[in-house]
Amino acid sequence: MVDAINAFLRGLERPLILWLISQGPRYGYELIKEVKRLTGQKLKLGALYPLLYWLEDEGFVVSEWIKKGRRDLRYYRLTEKGKALLVKVRGLFSEPIRGVIADFLSEQKERRAYKPSIFPTNT
Repeated sequence: MVDAINAFLRGLERPLILWLISQGPRYGYELIKEVKRLTGQKLKLGALYPLLYWLEDEGFVVSEWIKKGRRDLRYYRLTEKGKALLVKVRGLFSEPIRGVIADFLSEQKERRAYKPSIFPTNT
């Protein structure tokens, strides 16, 4: 069952990481801790760093090495191109998907039936 849950969450890792970086510069381990805090699932290094490198190669983020104590940490921040990508990704989660997600997360016993606006309603 855990593998199935992880498979579903993997689809949300990329938008979540993009959003986390939009909140301010972040370094890799900080992103891992935040994903764990938000989802309860540990993000694997093998998933995070290839994504960060790809985002940087494509110009969505830039990185900068900053010395903290005795450690050098590579911080990532969004570029204007990255901010535009985040706007597009957020658009994917707008209506009618937002209604579906709200229904999915709802704990009410009587959930409202999702009726896309493209279908006529019989009310």
